[in-house]
Amino acid sequence: MSNNRYKLHWITAIIEVLKTLKEMILPLIVLLFANGLKDLGTGRWYIDYASFLIFGVLLIVFLATGIIKWKRFEYWFEEDELRIEYGLFVKKKRYIPFDRIQSLDYTEGILHRPFKLIKVKVETAGSSSAKKSEAELTAITKAAAERIELEIAEAKIRRKAIVVDEGEGLEKLFVDEEAHVKSIFTLSAKDLFILATTSGGIGVILSGAAIFLSQFSDMIPYQWMYEEVSVFIKYGLVIVALVVFLGFVVVWGLSVAMTFFQYYGFSVALDEQDIVITRGLLEKKRMTVPLNRVQSVRIIENPVRQLFGYAAVVIDSAGGGGAEGAKINLFPLVKKAAIHHSLCQIFPNLVLEDPTHKLPNRGRRFYYRIDFVWMIPVIGALTYFFFPYGLFSLLIIPVIILFGLWQHRSAAYEITGNQLTMRFRGFSLQTAFLMRKRIQSLEMKQNYFHKRKQVATLAASVKSGMGIFRAHVFHMEELEAERILSWYERSWENKGQQE
Repeated sequence: MSNNRYKLHWITAIIEVLKTLKEMILPLIVLLFANGLKDLGTGRWYIDYASFLIFGVLLIVFLATGIIKWKRFEYWFEEDELRIEYGLFVKKKRYIPFDRIQSLDYTEGILHRPFKLIKVKVETAGSSSAKKSEAELTAITKAAAERIELEIAEAKIRRKAIVVDEGEGLEKLFVDEEAHVKSIFTLSAKDLFILATTSGGIGVILSGAAIFLSQFSDMIPYQWMYEEVSVFIKYGLVIVALVVFLGFVVVWGLSVAMTFFQYYGFSVALDEQDIVITRGLLEKKRMTVPLNRVQSVRIIENPVRQLFGYAAVVIDSAGGGGAEGAKINLFPLVKKAAIHHSLCQIFPNLVLEDPTHKLPNRGRRFYYRIDFVWMIPVIGALTYFFFPYGLFSLLIIPVIILFGLWQHRSAAYEITGNQLTMRFRGFSLQTAFLMRKRIQSLEMKQNYFHKRKQVATLAASVKSGMGIFRAHVFHMEELEAERILSWYERSWENKGQQE
């Protein structure tokens, strides 16, 4: 075990400054532009340019903070632990036993690549936050990252040492474990293009624009914009529609670019008992997911992609603090016919057959009946204020009913040995494969109207990161829901007997 202490690369100071600026970007812009560009006319430069001075002081403070974080950060290996020491006025130490480390996630950002560096996130099963890892080495060389892996591997070998009694003493024989990395899935260029063009990134861009407008609403000249738009509308409906269309094309193009950069080079490999996911163009990431932390496997079929025979596969992990430690894209886009082969290489015991138990017809009305609570007031208001055109709002009724019937027809469930399969639809169709020992809780819900029709809703919960994922089948047969509950309760009885 080496007791040498290691430092981070000097680029860490710049990265820390940029990270702080990113978090403070909105307040800094408001400080600089909202107040800094105003001429106070006092004749005293330190008052007229107070905002610029404050801005400059903050930049110096951020730079000093970044340098201090870099200079005062050290890590080393001792007694089968990764030990970290950091802090200036308050010195902090963190000791992470190797056997608690679930994975090492690597990221190569724009600033890392020119120096052949990587960022390492140390993930444990008990990380304290859904967004923060147990430890983060902002910028180290690839050789240093390999050294960490080697230290962890040697610690595992020592724990698995075979002790042989030869009479005169004890001799330790170490088990030689060679890593066998097996490629499972690679996202092709064609599939990457389809994924990018059918992604939901447009909503992210529009919501980001809305947040920006809300933050700087005082600085936006709405009166001038209104006058310009009024003049523009006079050119005709066709021109306006063309400009709006071009605007959506630009937003769609940005969404395609975001998805392309994010999933470029996406691949999945199996490294002994770990799933290794690599992706990214500008920022290359490598994430490791231990197989024993996977809580559920889900096949998600978007209606648009479903028309072309595509689906996505995600897993829910009970891993610790990574931002991606909950719902993880295992196969972001894959031909449905190829799912069985790829998944069985990772989860050989998983039964991937479609569930065959459908829902009773008497439960159909519950899928759309509750929607009338909000539909009737909305339709009434639209009809009253916009008569006669408001009568078109009556078309909402058949749309909601057809959507409810679609959800009812899609739902199904199945019990196969120790596995529960649940299929349900929001807008996309989801098929969740849940192992009995991974289910945190199974709940059956019934109200007065359900009891009259002898139907019930069943919800299964599994751990997903620091939260919970719930798979549910609404308005199923009451006796079937009780049968599944009994199946789940038997696992707890058997566990109690074993203990």
